[in-house]
Amino acid sequence: MRAWILRTLVALAALFGAAAPALAADKPIPIKVVVVTTFEIGADTGDVAGEFQPWVEGWPLKREIKVPGIRHVARYSDDGVLAIVSDMRGRTRESVAALILSNQFDLTKAYWIVSGIAGVDPASASVGSAAWARYVVDADPIYEVDDREIPADWPYGLYSNDADRPNVKGKAEGSSAMVWTLDRGLVDWAYDLTKAVVLPDNPDLQKLRAGYVKEPQALRPPFVLQGDALGAVRFWHGTHRTQWARDWVKLWTDGAGTFTMSDCEDQGILDVLDAHADSGRIDRRRVLVLRTASNYTRPPLGEPTFPRVLHDDGAKAAFEAEFMVGGVVARDLVKNWDRRALALPKVGAR
Repeated sequence: MRAWILRTLVALAALFGAAAPALAADKPIPIKVVVVTTFEIGADTGDVAGEFQPWVEGWPLKREIKVPGIRHVARYSDDGVLAIVSDMRGRTRESVAALILSNQFDLTKAYWIVSGIAGVDPASASVGSAAWARYVVDADPIYEVDDREIPADWPYGLYSNDADRPNVKGKAEGSSAMVWTLDRGLVDWAYDLTKAVVLPDNPDLQKLRAGYVKEPQALRPPFVLQGDALGAVRFWHGTHRTQWARDWVKLWTDGAGTFTMSDCEDQGILDVLDAHADSGRIDRRRVLVLRTASNYTRPPLGEPTFPRVLHDDGAKAAFEAEFMVGGVVARDLVKNWDRRALALPKVGAR
């Protein structure tokens, strides 16, 4: 009996010893750059591109992996780049949180590039342009009064929580931080690295911007700039709403920010990243937001807002600009990982 027990123990020890290398092989995949896109059109490759496809084909990202909690399959490369489709609006929060909490990846030193299209204020840039954000501002926690019923001296019916009129900073405890400041040295470095990138221009884009005769920036061929992002899960458009967006960004950044890009996800992404900043799973300083302009946030002055807001030509240019600009930054981070892993890059530093 004792001999049988001894043989059994020896066999179990051999079994678990053989399994140990397999367990070791399941270590989290180390990631250098995380790319967060918000949607794709059709397949990931070979058809009309959305936000994800330019990264998949351009890098390329050949490996697929399913991440629990993220609806779309993720893609990664052996050199350490991971890209996801977070889905839009509220779903973005779920996807980013699922990625952070997944044990499939080591994200402790990863840089994040939020890469998506947006509406652009014609006072700041033209369709097809790409902006690195210095601030992300949340426009979701807000009070709203029907514009047909607002007091005569109000510019619009949108105002801060716990305020009693527009353009007064209220409170958002329990709802949002309202404004997130990105690492200025990192943003300046990304901009400096990409400011000379020549973005595509064509007669279709020229036609789109021709009506903005009093907006010098809107008339320019597409270019790279620094400009801040306003996030709201609702889609909005129009002259009065564009003025509200300018005022809202100024209000919540204490005058330091300039409304440039309008999107539906950045506020959710930054909120989730901040929530996990103390966990050690991510480095909140290593976050970049790149938005590319697919449309203007208001029509040319004197023209009606409707019937058309979005433009296929503008979206195509914006999708292309994402990887043309963001890919330059990602390639530098990967190429110089021995240094980038240890310290954030800065303008003028190697």
